[in-house]
Amino acid sequence: MAYTVLPGGVPVYDSNRVLVGEVMHVLADEGPDIFHGLVVRTPDGHRFARREQIGELHSGGVLLTVPGTDLREPSADPVAADADRSVGENLRRAWEWLSEPR
Repeated sequence: MAYTVLPGGVPVYDSNRVLVGEVMHVLADEGPDIFHGLVVRTPDGHRFARREQIGELHSGGVLLTVPGTDLREPSADPVAADADRSVGENLRRAWEWLSEPR
């Protein structure tokens, strides 16, 4: 399944096939068609799954390549949370999306 048609609410499973939560939002740059990752709603709050952490996308569920505990919380200051610039940028985008008024 392409990330462009992945609906919200799809279950997300970690590498151990344990339910982590559900897709809340797909983060992507539509113009250049770049997939960044997913904002996942979990019982512990929102988490960000980077594209490198996503193994499979299906209409019935998303399978991660990592344990659910490896997903980071979106942060207003992602640089402090992670020195990796690309991860920081993705977390910043996730935080901006979560912070937008609805």
